[in-house]
Amino acid sequence: MCNTAATLAPMTATDAGATATATATAPTVLPAPSLLVDVLPTDRLTASGKPVPEIRTDLRRIDDLRNVGSVLLTLAQPVVTIGAAIWLDNSVAWVAAFLLMGPVHARFAILAHEAAHKLLFTNKRWNDFVGRWLLAYPALVPFDVYRRSHFAHHREEFGPNEPDMNLYVGYPVTRASFRRKLRRDAVGVSGWKNLRGLLQALRSRSARPVALRILAGQLLVLVPLTLIGRPELYLFLWLAPWMTVWRVINRLRAIAEHGGMTASRDRRLTTHHVRQTWAARFVLVPFHTGWHLAHHVDMGVPWRNLPRLHTELVAAGWIVPDLEYPNYRTLWKALSTRQPATPTATTTASGA
Repeated sequence: MCNTAATLAPMTATDAGATATATATAPTVLPAPSLLVDVLPTDRLTASGKPVPEIRTDLRRIDDLRNVGSVLLTLAQPVVTIGAAIWLDNSVAWVAAFLLMGPVHARFAILAHEAAHKLLFTNKRWNDFVGRWLLAYPALVPFDVYRRSHFAHHREEFGPNEPDMNLYVGYPVTRASFRRKLRRDAVGVSGWKNLRGLLQALRSRSARPVALRILAGQLLVLVPLTLIGRPELYLFLWLAPWMTVWRVINRLRAIAEHGGMTASRDRRLTTHHVRQTWAARFVLVPFHTGWHLAHHVDMGVPWRNLPRLHTELVAAGWIVPDLEYPNYRTLWKALSTRQPATPTATTTASGA
């Protein structure tokens, strides 16, 4: 998933005195040390939180047949959504379809993420073929580039090779800053940056093969729409939602995973956990990606078994109730609680 960088304003000398005070009282979403109970290892979990081998074998089992169904349903969702809009053919249906295509892109991206982890199918050739050509490339994701960068993310969250640092560093932010970020996503500014990178890759000898594969993947969407006489819907109901609605969903999901956290060997300091609801799973975090803390504890556990791993972590006492946010709305509110800077003193010498 290609993510958009957040911009951080540089500190000036004039701000230095006020910044020192603000830093001391700045809000944080890091859990209190008293919540980081040291209970590992147990007879079921290792010191890192991963299950012991006899339990890990079962939790890491991939359900090929059910995953075939998940892929087919994911491919069917845009067909049904666009087909319903064409059939109803009124303004409400077209707007609803536009908005619903954001969650469609979320499903493509999350299943591509599962394939990048080599957890979609036990047969690795089929895993990568489906991950590339049926999921990632249609969703404008450079599958192999993403796989490499995403593994760097898992090796050390917030580390020197963290690919998505600019997306979730610097939180909590002010409410105004939070709104600006989402507004840029919603109107396509962030999406255009991602699309422009793809177009520029066509001029690079090293990057061109990947860009051409992504463009070929777009034919899987464009050709069927052309055959039914509606090629314009590729722009309105595929590319435009990817540049707008999906950008908003992607940011909200990403900061709910790691926003405001810090580098640590304790995954409870790098990754949030939010209690899951059916609405959130439909719009924001399909395929159990909302059990993200469990995913970072053991990235070899397929998506279907992440709730079971989470249950193991709770049963061990490693995840306590106060570590969990009751819903995403509460977490987003916490991530936008920084107060705007209010200068309390002025410098008397401009060069000081």
